[in-house]
Amino acid sequence: MSYQYKNVYWLWLSALVISIDQITKQLVVKHLSWYEVQPLLPNLNLVHMKNTGAAFSMFSNAPVWVFAALGVAVSVGIILWMRSNPRGQTLVATALALILGGALGNVIDRVTRGAVVDFVDFYVGNWHFAAFNVADMAITLGAGFMILDMILDTRRAKPVAEVKN
Repeated sequence: MSYQYKNVYWLWLSALVISIDQITKQLVVKHLSWYEVQPLLPNLNLVHMKNTGAAFSMFSNAPVWVFAALGVAVSVGIILWMRSNPRGQTLVATALALILGGALGNVIDRVTRGAVVDFVDFYVGNWHFAAFNVADMAITLGAGFMILDMILDTRRAKPVAEVKN
């Protein structure tokens, strides 16, 4: 396989996401009791929550191994995708690295803690968004970059005359 198709160097970003995610979760576990709320800014709290399910606590009764296996399978798929992704597609590589780091960050929690530690509580008035963590932010940002890349690809694929109209 040619070196132009290998994106191993993007794994530094995944490792950075995992590191920041695990450090912040450890700080929360060490300094906040379960469900303790620490106001940070207007409309933003730190809170120590446990998520045994998937996004927004869906499927919270599923065994831990199901989510861990799913996270590992997704991670393997992402690594294979990264290897086949042409080197010049920086936005896709960034997106995949962020999603990989986030997925593995949450898998580490599931395996070591039995649940994912969430701690960012964004709210407006009495309405609170579901608590989340650094891994969730990386996954969301990566998904956003993938959508942006698809939009840009669609625009690039149009003939110049169509784009001007």
